[in-house]
Amino acid sequence: MNQSNGYKLKAEIKQKSSDSVKSIKKLLRQRSLVVAFALLLTGLGASITSISFKTGIAFINNWRLDLLESYPAYLVLPIFGLIGGALSGLLIKNLAPAAKGSGVSQIMGFLRHKRVPMNLRVGLVKLISGIIAIGSGFPLGPEGPAVQMGGSVAWQMAKWLKAPIAFRRVIVAAGGGAGIAAVFSAPLGGFIYAIEELLNSAKPVVLLLVIITTFIADSSAIFLQGGANQPAFTIDFSFSQNDFFYLLILGLIIGVFAEFYCKYVLMMQNLGKRLYQNKFVLKMSICGLILGTIYSLLGDEFHNLDKLKKIIATQNLDVSINSVENIVIWAILVVFILFITSGLAAAVGAPGGLFYPMLILGGATGLIIGSLIPENAPNTYIFAGMGAFVAGCSRTPITAMFLAFALTKNLVILKPVLISCITSFLVARLFNEKSIYERQIEIEIEN
Repeated sequence: MNQSNGYKLKAEIKQKSSDSVKSIKKLLRQRSLVVAFALLLTGLGASITSISFKTGIAFINNWRLDLLESYPAYLVLPIFGLIGGALSGLLIKNLAPAAKGSGVSQIMGFLRHKRVPMNLRVGLVKLISGIIAIGSGFPLGPEGPAVQMGGSVAWQMAKWLKAPIAFRRVIVAAGGGAGIAAVFSAPLGGFIYAIEELLNSAKPVVLLLVIITTFIADSSAIFLQGGANQPAFTIDFSFSQNDFFYLLILGLIIGVFAEFYCKYVLMMQNLGKRLYQNKFVLKMSICGLILGTIYSLLGDEFHNLDKLKKIIATQNLDVSINSVENIVIWAILVVFILFITSGLAAAVGAPGGLFYPMLILGGATGLIIGSLIPENAPNTYIFAGMGAFVAGCSRTPITAMFLAFALTKNLVILKPVLISCITSFLVARLFNEKSIYERQIEIEIEN
């Protein structure tokens, strides 16, 4: 009987998928120019919001860092965290409660037919509140909000089109992928992310719509920023047969670590939800104050998350710690601090993504492992670790590989990153098949 019900369910899903594809194809035949215009505006809107997001964060962050030159860190950082948390919390609570959290789980919830508000108002509040929160010191990244903002723009386009439900789901996922493409300058990464994480679909017509949108977003982002698509880091890598075994070990370690991180973040989110309930502004304010206090007790490199990532990626460490033992100790401190603080930020529903701390946590872990391997330059292991940590948490190994590759545009890194990503992904899935974002849906989205 149960087997019969299972066959019926599979048949229903297959029929719905077939009907969705037919409705999309019908829309393309009847209103192809309008659809093309919607894809163009979605890609362009995703790139504009992503660029605005990164620019706004940089402005507030630089203001904060400039003040540190004149005033002590124990005053500047806690005050910025407190005020930034309060302002961000007020905007979200009063204007768009759906703008809290990473943004990825909200898009995934919408695509899984949850009641999630999707409009330009949500996207705009996400933009402003995320700029304030991340710029004031919350250790989160722009990619989650970029996914939600891209999805919000796409939803608005579909609404104006009066498009069928099937097309709305596709274009929202495409808008989310476009946000990733614009933030990371990685059109393939954004395309694969939309398919691998958001849609779980490989229908030809769906692939076509998504890839067009992500490439529009990436191309327009490059044009709007006025230059060629330069990699974030220009680094030489090496890869030999001897590295294969160590990369497997790295992937194994990070796979376990990534799942531990997922459980910690989810535990903190559940705890924050129970303790503060509807007191969103209060918990954002307290969290900002705590984060600012913690970072004020640490070195300058911890005052700027982007600088911290660059230090790890380039190994541009202070000469005073330029020994294997001290580098390892420093990297362990980075892992410990960011592990704790990013979990705190996620616990209160701060508007920011987890990809950024994941990349740093993975890079620092790769630096530790790479530094311990005799006669080895840890460059390869740093970027392999970045990809592996994202793969382990998001359960998207191919996306993670392309995002790590996008940071360098160096083809040599593809194979070692793929090895560590696949290993981390398989190990993490042994503990739980669901990604951190799939599990966040139950916490961040009210049913």
